[in-house]
Amino acid sequence: MAASLVVFLVALPLCVGVAVASGVPAELGLVTGIVGGLVVGALPGSRLRVSGPAVGLTVLVYEAVRAYGVQALGVLVLGAGVVQLGLGALRLGRWFRAVSAAVMQGMFAGIGLVLVAGQVYALGDVAAPGGGGLGELAGLGALPGAVDPVALGIGGATVAVLVVWPWWRWGARLVPAPLVAVGSAALVTWVFDLGVRRVEVRGLLEALRLPSVDDLGLLAEAGAVGTVLAFALIASAGSLCGAAAVDQQHDGARTDYDRELVAQGAGNVVCGVLGALPMSAVIERSTAGGAPLGGVRAGARPKASRVLHGVWLLAFTALLPGVLGVIPVAALAGLLVHAGCRLVPVREVRVWWRGRDRGEAVVLGVTASAIVAWGLFEGVLLGLAFAVVKTAWDISHVHVETEDRGDAGVVVRVVGNATFLRLPKLLDALERVPRGQGVRLELDGLWHVDHACATALEAWEAGWGVEGQEEKAVGEAGAQEGEAEKGGAGAQGRMARSRSTP
Repeated sequence: MAASLVVFLVALPLCVGVAVASGVPAELGLVTGIVGGLVVGALPGSRLRVSGPAVGLTVLVYEAVRAYGVQALGVLVLGAGVVQLGLGALRLGRWFRAVSAAVMQGMFAGIGLVLVAGQVYALGDVAAPGGGGLGELAGLGALPGAVDPVALGIGGATVAVLVVWPWWRWGARLVPAPLVAVGSAALVTWVFDLGVRRVEVRGLLEALRLPSVDDLGLLAEAGAVGTVLAFALIASAGSLCGAAAVDQQHDGARTDYDRELVAQGAGNVVCGVLGALPMSAVIERSTAGGAPLGGVRAGARPKASRVLHGVWLLAFTALLPGVLGVIPVAALAGLLVHAGCRLVPVREVRVWWRGRDRGEAVVLGVTASAIVAWGLFEGVLLGLAFAVVKTAWDISHVHVETEDRGDAGVVVRVVGNATFLRLPKLLDALERVPRGQGVRLELDGLWHVDHACATALEAWEAGWGVEGQEEKAVGEAGAQEGEAEKGGAGAQGRMARSRSTP
């Protein structure tokens, strides 16, 4: 019971804040939180996850609402849920862990930077200029003269409380920082009747926008399909990464990633039918105040805790909806600025840069920068491309060893993995081998050779006049493999056969 109340107190301001930042009624964020508790919380998967509207999806939802309207949100979320159900049914959950950690961290860092850039305007009750991350960053120069100082003070105080409150461990265990920060801002706004923008209350039934059959036609558009896939993939990645992080903090049963995907998909299907926000497992709530994680250590029942938190959200939405109208938007913006900053993995970048993984830090930076400059989809694709190139470069280690045996000639050994990325280095080393004497080529230490390097080795053999048994063996292997294989495969086959020559 106590654990569920703590999770509810953390979820309440986050649900409202994510909804307002996404450009939809605040009640829709609460609906997603309710579904995350009552529906997803009752399904098997991660024992410790708590689901609701995720900060990482805020920017994407905002762009989707701006492009297609609030009425289309339900269809997009419904489609994302169906995709997640399919991924879970095909047992593809573990594949999400195969994505480069640098790309994943870069994706969340880019989302966090864009979120912060947008919410800085809301801190001062100023309308964001639009134009994506770059447009919002460019407009920051004109921000100082347009902000409302009262709203900025409320937003700044909210951020300060979020940073300072956790230092008081006893207080943080009793009341979570988000509730203290947003609750204090709402109380000050109400007592002094401050003239700042507040959350608009429409009522639960009025806010719900159930999709119709005609709305399903939106899924025939390529842009909408891309949005659906982005919802599904980002929500799944966030859920599974969060589950993995929570698993590291306890000794109980590990997460079943396929069941977790099915549970998240079922939740998003229900949210789509209700026209609410997409959901994801949220680590901030899963570990909030030590609950339900702390509850597990104390013998509590985590499943009951996450289901009951949905009950408390439902009760609040039904009995006290007017309380939302007291909350200043600047306070919610401060909450999301703080959450967006936490999405930027400063500690990981510092560790990677100081160690031997500077390439990982570069991949993260490229991914985040591309998301800010061009968008989420483009940024992730570019990050994946950089990660593949980095991996190929890391494993492409090849070096040439030469041994002068006097009258017996020169022995040339090629060792490592010969790919086109290291071809210039390979050619430079081979060209330093002296001409005019017998050359024996040994490839026993060559584990892999691609078509470009195989062709280069053949050309070098012909130009340098490789002699003796090695030359004969290479020629015989080339003739045999040339009959069995074609093109680049034949070239690699010839190199592989030549390794076994004594």
